[in-house]
Amino acid sequence: MLHSRLTSAITGILIGLAGVAGMATVAASPQKDGTVQIGGWTFPSRPAYESRNLRCATEDLPAAEMERVQSELRAYRGLNATLFARTPGSVTVNVAIHVIRRSDGTGDVPDAWIQNQIAVLNKAYSGLDTDRATGQGASAQTTANTPYRFVLASVDRTNNSTWYSVAPNTTAETQMKSALRVGDAKTLNVYLAGIGGGLLGWATFPSSYASNPLADGVVLLNQSLPGGSASPYNLGDTATHEIGHWLGLYHTFQGGCARNTTSGGDLVADTPAERSAFFGVAPPYRDSCTGGNFPGRDPIENFMDYTDDRAMFQFTPRQADRMDSLSIQYRGL
Repeated sequence: MLHSRLTSAITGILIGLAGVAGMATVAASPQKDGTVQIGGWTFPSRPAYESRNLRCATEDLPAAEMERVQSELRAYRGLNATLFARTPGSVTVNVAIHVIRRSDGTGDVPDAWIQNQIAVLNKAYSGLDTDRATGQGASAQTTANTPYRFVLASVDRTNNSTWYSVAPNTTAETQMKSALRVGDAKTLNVYLAGIGGGLLGWATFPSSYASNPLADGVVLLNQSLPGGSASPYNLGDTATHEIGHWLGLYHTFQGGCARNTTSGGDLVADTPAERSAFFGVAPPYRDSCTGGNFPGRDPIENFMDYTDDRAMFQFTPRQADRMDSLSIQYRGL
């Protein structure tokens, strides 16, 4: 079952066909005529781009699958309680980067961008990131220093125009991953390409690995890396967000205001309920779900929201716990 954002993404691709004025330089900041260009696609305005929820095409798990994962998680915690208190920086994640270029070799990603991306990940997962819009960071009580540190294990480059414009759940994606994926469940495979339709990336969840290991990994718009031109999504936090999914996190706004502790919402106790994704920067802040479960100001600075890269800077302690639990359980990581 595809995530509603994936459905919106495909719709956006079809709608965008009518509005694309050629393959433009990737940029999400408004052009002189007020349009927005990202991934080679043109949108009439930034609100028009945001309304199609194209930032992330990661599929939601079906409700039954979410409930199964929660049940297995509770049972696994009960049998292995001592495994869920790993210290910050104690888990090394080996990252295999697959750069996809067009058949003529254009569309490459410089090594410096890749190295900078690894540095961004380590800063984010160490709890050291700050709001680049205000210069402020979250308090130590609300920002997690997670167990994860990322090490670049390999980089390969492939010329293939079909794979370069890869979209989710396509033959091109299957062929690309089948040909290039390396390692096992512990290895983070990241595919960098000029994905179209205004999409920035997508990922798979830990619980999906056993049933389809070749599909496992993260796909990113190449220009979302630090040094790229996909402003305001070019500081590297699309990768932070998608790897959060790869480690088991859902969106902070999943389920909207109707959240519970078994199968609804993001299943994290210290992220307040949020009616919908947040775009842009804060302030202004908002509290879109009042009077129900999980009250509090929307977690718009969280890496699992859709805030601009410069204004997202936080994983919560319970998010870190969830990633730790699921990566042990399903990845042996």
